[in-house]
Amino acid sequence: MAQHSPAPPHLCPDCNGFPVVAIDTGTLLDNGTRATLLVACRLCRGTGSTRTATSAPVVQREHA
Repeated sequence: MAQHSPAPPHLCPDCNGFPVVAIDTGTLLDNGTRATLLVACRLCRGTGSTRTATSAPVVQREHA
């Protein structure tokens, strides 16, 4: 009997599988390390994969 393998995850089209990045602010902290910001991909919300390219909800707002 053939075994089914799970489908490979789809990489996020925005981050290409690198969902979280650390951005150096250039500021030195008191202990000598640099202050960094962790930023997650907005499309996949930091997971790195999506089921389809259009799986993220589209939010439309009206500006007054």
